[in-house]
Amino acid sequence: MKHLYLGNEAVARGLYEAGVTVVSSYPGTPSTEITEYAATYDEINAEWAPNEKVSMEVAIGAAIGGARAFSAMKHVGLNVAADPLFTVSYTGVNGGLVFAVADDPGMHSSQNEQDSRHYAIGAKIPMLEPCDSKECIEYTKLAYELSEGYDTPVLIRLTTRISHSRSLVELSERQDRPLKKYEKDFKKYVMMPSSARPKHEMVEERTEKLREYAENSGINKIIKGSGRIGIISAGNAYTYAREAMGDEASYLKLGMINPLPIELIKQFAATVDKIYVIEELDPIIEDHCKANGIDVIGKKIFPLTGEYSQSLVRERICGTKPESIDFGEDIPVRPPVMCCGCSHRGLFAAIKKLGVFVSGDIGCYTLAALPPLTTMDTCVCMGASVSALHGYNLARGKDASKKAVAVLGDSTFVHSGITGLINVMYNKTDSKVIVLDNHTTGMTGGQDNPMSGNTLKQGPAPKIDIEMMARSIGITNIVIVDPYDLTSTYETIKAELNKDGPSLIVARRPCMLAGRVKPNPALSIDKDACKKCGACLVIGCPAISKGKDKSMSIDQSLCVGCGVCAHTCKFGAIV
Repeated sequence: MKHLYLGNEAVARGLYEAGVTVVSSYPGTPSTEITEYAATYDEINAEWAPNEKVSMEVAIGAAIGGARAFSAMKHVGLNVAADPLFTVSYTGVNGGLVFAVADDPGMHSSQNEQDSRHYAIGAKIPMLEPCDSKECIEYTKLAYELSEGYDTPVLIRLTTRISHSRSLVELSERQDRPLKKYEKDFKKYVMMPSSARPKHEMVEERTEKLREYAENSGINKIIKGSGRIGIISAGNAYTYAREAMGDEASYLKLGMINPLPIELIKQFAATVDKIYVIEELDPIIEDHCKANGIDVIGKKIFPLTGEYSQSLVRERICGTKPESIDFGEDIPVRPPVMCCGCSHRGLFAAIKKLGVFVSGDIGCYTLAALPPLTTMDTCVCMGASVSALHGYNLARGKDASKKAVAVLGDSTFVHSGITGLINVMYNKTDSKVIVLDNHTTGMTGGQDNPMSGNTLKQGPAPKIDIEMMARSIGITNIVIVDPYDLTSTYETIKAELNKDGPSLIVARRPCMLAGRVKPNPALSIDKDACKKCGACLVIGCPAISKGKDKSMSIDQSLCVGCGVCAHTCKFGAIV
């Protein structure tokens, strides 16, 4: 029987069928659903870790302990986990160890567009890249065979289109694996220089053995079509090419993209007149071909940025554009906005009124950079808001610290904001840090975290007491605000800005979408009291709109009765 699975769901099924017992991840779009689906299997101990480095280290420990283990992350999450990644390449494994990294060409939900294949090359770790859900299952199981067979961790590279598209799969039974015996061996697992030097030599030898596997195993395969055009590709770029060109081209489909074959590519090149390399983002396959004397066409005609498509491939190779539909008018832009009742909206409305510099972070609240709130000044990476504010205040002095704040969510604070706060206290700046505690990891779909009180498997868990934690590192200025109360929030933050020493301000209000809060009755506009001033529009609530006659209205089907807009109206027209 065949099933229609998401790519992420298929990876989770592959984990189940491969006998994996430990999965630890941090949610990050487009990788999040892998771990959520893995948690539905009773045989798999699946968890959310505070960040990607921790999750990878959990998986490493489980593999050393003899279990098959796994960790998933998005591309920027792999940056966080890079430290253990490069060293576990040296130690090797006991039980099978696999990591999935989901890249985001086109930056649908990311702050950059990096190519994770560089990590596989740099860490000298094999990397597989499936082109559909069927291969997601197959390659996940294969990854464990390679991991244990070659004593190596293995990376599986996904992209947004593979993770979040569906295709047909066939399911198999789970193959339970007995826990492997752990044997003490400091030369294998303790990477001090005397152990690491010979390990590097072993890694180089392993890479050559894996290259031989890439040449002969069949994971990289030639698909014959017209000899006029040859295409070398992998993953979803291969699918685009195949759909665009059909039998008008021959293909070398790469399933293992590190290490890449050499002789197989030369063999393929000898059978076609002209070779195109089609790969999203960086020219990794192209550079490999050219370094080995194989003449290919790649980034000369294909873009270095963004997602590809069937029409783009056809246009760049054949010079033909697909027919387009003329709608006769411009389609209105629909930028992302904070949800109705979002607790962040009230906080940023108060911050905007204060006119301060806002060192921002990764989360739903990053949308506060957009009109009409337009309050966020920076956004670099998870947890950077706190550390960057400290640096900003060091650079600009004590007076600047009275007009600057850092904002980050509760999950982001646990991920990597805690260490920034410790640095603020240790190195002494009057930095004011606002934690938006909405009891969930909202941006990736409402996952639990160490401040929510629940685990991934929905078991109860102790909550981090953020106020107690702040006191333990010496912070004495600690206040709690309700972001639905704009007046109190504004006055409280204003008071903290004028205090000496660092401050921790916790804006505490549960996320409306997390399923823990019931909406209040919807609000409406008293037409007689409304002066049509538009003040209620400054908070950017999607339920509020202005008519052609400048009259204000509230969409009853969207409003959740949070009352934030009522604080903006001086005439009592919102009731």
